Amino acid sequence: MPPAPHQPHQQPYDGPEGQELPAGHEPFVRLALPDDDEALGRLDRATWSTLHSVSPRPRPPYTPFFHENSGPGDHLVAVAGDGLVVGYVRLARPTPLASNAHVRQIQGLAVSDEARGMGVGRLLIRGAVAEARRRGALRLTLRVLGHNTPARRLYESEGFVVEGIQPREFLLDGEFVDDVLMGRSL
Repeated sequence: MPPAPHQPHQQPYDGPEGQELPAGHEPFVRLALPDDDEALGRLDRATWSTLHSVSPRPRPPYTPFFHENSGPGDHLVAVAGDGLVVGYVRLARPTPLASNAHVRQIQGLAVSDEARGMGVGRLLIRGAVAEARRRGALRLTLRVLGHNTPARRLYESEGFVVEGIQPREFLLDGEFVDDVLMGRSL
């Protein structure tokens, strides 16, 4: 039997303190910084696909990644040992209502092609779970396109369950695609 592929150490995300690691270490997760804007914009454009995006492909001139409704404090980034940003997850409140302030929602997750298969997506999800708890959330939800089987399997392996399906919610590349609602308790 061949050896298992190398997986990065799955340390839980500890929050803002103690997140800097010297070069040469495995990927880690930290809160995004304003200076990450350009790298995250490039990553977002490089990973764009109808497998996970319902918006049109970005075209120049590109808008900043961070904006009024989505700033650095809403994002965790995965950083390789060489300092390169290799992924991100956006964690936000699904609504501004006080009645669901106990819920956080994953509103975007991307991993660079070079870092796929290295456990970076799992590291980001675990970071989002820990950060949502740190912010006082009791539930974490997300939406994933029905045809994105790899993402759905990853979310399920991290404790998310399907809580609803909106059939044929999007028309992408001439095909109707379901919107799958998933969630988990924290």
